[in-house]
Amino acid sequence: MTDKQILIQGAGRGLGLALARRVLTDATTRVTATARDPEASEALVGLRDEYGTDRLELVALDITDESSIATARASVGERHGRLDLMITCAGLLHDDARDLWPEKKLSDLNPGHLATSFSVNAIGPVLMIKHFHDLMTHGDRAVIASISARVGSISDNGYGGWYGYRASKAAQNQFTRTAAIELSRRAKQVICVGLHPGTVDTGLSAPFQKRLPEGQLQTPDQAASHLLGVIAQLRIEDTGQLFDWAGKPIAP
Repeated sequence: MTDKQILIQGAGRGLGLALARRVLTDATTRVTATARDPEASEALVGLRDEYGTDRLELVALDITDESSIATARASVGERHGRLDLMITCAGLLHDDARDLWPEKKLSDLNPGHLATSFSVNAIGPVLMIKHFHDLMTHGDRAVIASISARVGSISDNGYGGWYGYRASKAAQNQFTRTAAIELSRRAKQVICVGLHPGTVDTGLSAPFQKRLPEGQLQTPDQAASHLLGVIAQLRIEDTGQLFDWAGKPIAP
């Protein structure tokens, strides 16, 4: 049986790291884990030491730099020639270094911050599809999964606020849907979806956890387990949709 080739973007920490750790427990998988500087992640380097370079390859990839994505694609294609699963974990909600914070009102809008949010949350994930999709049109089942968010659903927006995050995630969902339609015309076995992981105990959600109902916060490992379960159950007809961590569809 041929090993499954898996790529996880943003595997240096948080959910991406938990996903890498989870998929490596399956002895039939070979994983490419990317981060801007993967060698700087002690946990990721530790995983490579544990499983060996034949099972886990670390590749530098900056999702805000298309040339970096293209270079990573060339490296993966040369070494493996195909992918069976690609998970893009990019996400930006706040950044103290840039004084970027979820907007509460119109007067908080900053064009530079909006552009940054779109670069990470929407443009980066669709560029991953642009550069890597040809490695997944091999005729066998393949899944492209982009980690999205329920707040990207326009119909589910009942509270307002968080302009940049909501809009960039809505754009990501539209990119995913559009790419899924195109790919379905020439690669029937490719499933392209967005996934909402719920609220995960990571740096992204840390400032917003105090008001969460008890039991709603998931550990990265719990979220990774749920999402991989959803991915395993995806059908061809699910392509283009957004699903939550329990496998329930989320309306656009």
